[in-house]
Amino acid sequence: MKKCLSLLLILAMLAGTMSGCTNAIDNSGYVPTGDALLLDGQDPEDLMPEEEDDQELTLAYYPDRKLNPIFGSDYINRILMSLMYQPLFAVDNNKNVTPILCGSYQVSANSRTWTFYVDEMATYSDGTKVTAEDVLATYQKAKENDYYKNRFYHVWELTLTEDGKGVIFGLDTPYENLPLLLDVPIVKATEVDAVIPVGSGPYVFLDSPSGAVLQRVENWWCGNLKIPATDKTINLVEVSTTAEVRDQFQFGDVSVVCANPMSDSFAEYRCDYELWEIESGYMMYIGCNILYSPHFDDGTLRTFLTYGIDREKYAKDFYKNMADPVTLPASPTSPYYNKALADQYAYDSLKFISRLGGYNIPTDDKGAQEKLVILVNSNDSARVRIARQLAEDLTAMGLPAATLEASNFKDVLYAQTWDIYLGMTRLSATFDLTEFFRPYGEMGKGGLSHETMYKMTLNALENSGNYYNLYQKLAEDGRIIPVMFGYYTVYAQRGLMPDLSPARDNVFYYSLGKTMAGIQIDTVYE
Repeated sequence: MKKCLSLLLILAMLAGTMSGCTNAIDNSGYVPTGDALLLDGQDPEDLMPEEEDDQELTLAYYPDRKLNPIFGSDYINRILMSLMYQPLFAVDNNKNVTPILCGSYQVSANSRTWTFYVDEMATYSDGTKVTAEDVLATYQKAKENDYYKNRFYHVWELTLTEDGKGVIFGLDTPYENLPLLLDVPIVKATEVDAVIPVGSGPYVFLDSPSGAVLQRVENWWCGNLKIPATDKTINLVEVSTTAEVRDQFQFGDVSVVCANPMSDSFAEYRCDYELWEIESGYMMYIGCNILYSPHFDDGTLRTFLTYGIDREKYAKDFYKNMADPVTLPASPTSPYYNKALADQYAYDSLKFISRLGGYNIPTDDKGAQEKLVILVNSNDSARVRIARQLAEDLTAMGLPAATLEASNFKDVLYAQTWDIYLGMTRLSATFDLTEFFRPYGEMGKGGLSHETMYKMTLNALENSGNYYNLYQKLAEDGRIIPVMFGYYTVYAQRGLMPDLSPARDNVFYYSLGKTMAGIQIDTVYE
């Protein structure tokens, strides 16, 4: 029987082509339908597909938090969203882009104008077509939301093509890897503000008096594409805290969960599980008050402050090694992160003390050394503890320091009555830093804007080969000093999810087998 199936598979691959979502799919196996030619002595039942065993998945969700993918930022609810909705492109954990709803695209020669067309076969769970108008409306709404808007600072034009079949992204700078940012789930133009919009994914959310479930879409436009979830019905469990999520996983029926170890509400898991670590984009860093702090009058302190930051100790003591110490502003798993370069700016107390000897610590009118004031958000307990430890360490090495712990962190940040601040931000998948350095950038508090640094960030967006030069210049300059980069932890019951390959914001990541090269239309030369 196996030989017969292998022969049929070869013939099918040579002679047949599939339409729509299943075109060129390389991650779905051949499934015999039972109507192929039979060999002598063979029964039709021998060629019937074998049904997969039910996984009996159960997922947790917060009923009081948004399930609209444009606004919903909770990483537990986004597990559900990864099964309910689809983006133009999906991005795996290695930053590889694969087309999902995008059927074709075209890019100008200068990489400043990108045009995307929806796959003609794509439909929502209710059977209606996914349109360019839906894509346009989704991205217009996403630009208004804090969760997504930072990735679209360089998009100055967002409009339909003249025939209404495509969406044009006009950029203010050449952008090599724009599709990395286009993993926003698409919803109907008429439902961008809906509580739970209709999606085009393999499951639909259903609520009933007996409880909510995710129900498999019977006529899903991607047909029988193999994805990590195989159940026809996935039961849902309501939760209200991260501790309850953990308990439902450890002692209840929940199958897969996602957690953020850098969150104050993180609950530690102690049961038997399979674990994936997925970079989250969250970067802890130090920003320097170049304009108003006397500590930076001559610009020398920020060039060696990096050597006084014991990142590995902080990651171990305050995050139980569940965050990555970094000296460059990217995840260590990123192709842009050069370890040899990063190691040059790692913690070195002797180098810090040596360089400190050539630095004139500012004094007050009585001749006393002024302390380096470290502003930190008092609502983040782990960050407060790190700031306190940093102040203690710097003081011990000869640089007096103290913390300024503020619950109104943003107000104090704008007041600029500090020397450095310990901040946290979420970078996009391209690790774009332009908002730190462009004139009047949203992240430029303390006078971080700098013409050369800004141009170097734009050069990196145009050609990712320029990230090395950008990071080297940044490490030497020290306007911002990376401390740690975070990751999500995805837990699954052991042996239950053999095909799970989670990515940022997409726990149930899957590919349709389409490639960027395969759907690209010839370049436009202007």
